[in-house]
Amino acid sequence: MRRLVASALVSCLALAGCGDAEEASILAKSTLVAGVRPDLPGIGFRRADGTFEGLDVDVSRYLAERMGKKVRFVPALAADRERLLQTGKVDMVLTFWLEPEWKQRLAFAGPYLLSYQDILVRDDERDIRNVQDLEKREICAVTGSGAAEAVTVEREVAAVPVAARSYADCMTMLGDGRIDAVTTNDTILAGLKTRQGGDFRLLNSRFGERRTGIAIRKGDPGGCEALNKAITQMYQAGAMSRFMHKWFGSSGLDLSDVDVPQFEGCL
Repeated sequence: MRRLVASALVSCLALAGCGDAEEASILAKSTLVAGVRPDLPGIGFRRADGTFEGLDVDVSRYLAERMGKKVRFVPALAADRERLLQTGKVDMVLTFWLEPEWKQRLAFAGPYLLSYQDILVRDDERDIRNVQDLEKREICAVTGSGAAEAVTVEREVAAVPVAARSYADCMTMLGDGRIDAVTTNDTILAGLKTRQGGDFRLLNSRFGERRTGIAIRKGDPGGCEALNKAITQMYQAGAMSRFMHKWFGSSGLDLSDVDVPQFEGCL
């Protein structure tokens, strides 16, 4: 009997602590802390009263409810999101591109959204029609985003990145002529355009499919699987389609086919 108990203890320690692993999982929490963008209208936006609105807010609430939990929101800019996760300030961060570099350090549920990269310009801009036209033009490069690199590295277009802290800063620079274009997810651009009005134009020149997932800390496959199950239910119930039409129905995005994304598996 003592040998069996000792063996069980050794096995548990080899797995980095059974109790610790269970407590570290988001499944052990009654309230999930979700990091959402405060600067992306339609995606994640902080109102004047400090509350949040947008697609990611609705998605977080739906997933938490399906998992039997409450949810609390904190702002997570692109440059801060990994630190917030790794230090335990948040349990999950939405609007995270599923890229190999991130997967080395974080785990991901989803994707919960499939989109494409697109380009936003001033309404009077006529020389930029697609990604190739960004050559030698100044584009916004939000710290921690990777969208500018998708142009200069992935597409090998010699655009000129101009650093910015947030997409709100990008829109200010685009409006006053310091940059020529903003490029990122089409849903993000649609939200920015809807809020800013008619001074800007979305090119609908899609390139590069973007798989957007939910980042969590590594070592929580149970929590990841629970999120994936809730994401599937969200699509099957038609909730995701309702959310997309709610936030982007007037933006010109094609919302006729909102299918369940193919998950990439939990590690």
